[in-house]
Amino acid sequence: MISGRCAACRYLRRRCPSDCIFAPYFPPNNPQRFASVHRIYGASNVARMLQQLPFYLRAQAADTLYYEAERRIGDPIYGCVGVISRLHEKIYETECELAKARTDIALVNGFAS
Repeated sequence: MISGRCAACRYLRRRCPSDCIFAPYFPPNNPQRFASVHRIYGASNVARMLQQLPFYLRAQAADTLYYEAERRIGDPIYGCVGVISRLHEKIYETECELAKARTDIALVNGFAS
């Protein structure tokens, strides 16, 4: 474990046990990471989610919880869904532009023949 308390234990103002579920995923040098996750999910829910996962998936889950919490804080209504919707819109717009460009190329090639 990292020396001192992890960001979660500091935030919760408790001692950090050697087997702290939060320590590997919420280091003391990034307190905002845990603050965001705690604000949206709560410490006990996050601990429960992490404990229910196999060890090799916990880091990815903590990263996902952080990303989702940040998006929810930034956009309380849509959160991650808003980001996904905007990306889908951009993909659709790009596909339309690509189709138009292909049509233009086909027309130019048709006139050149």
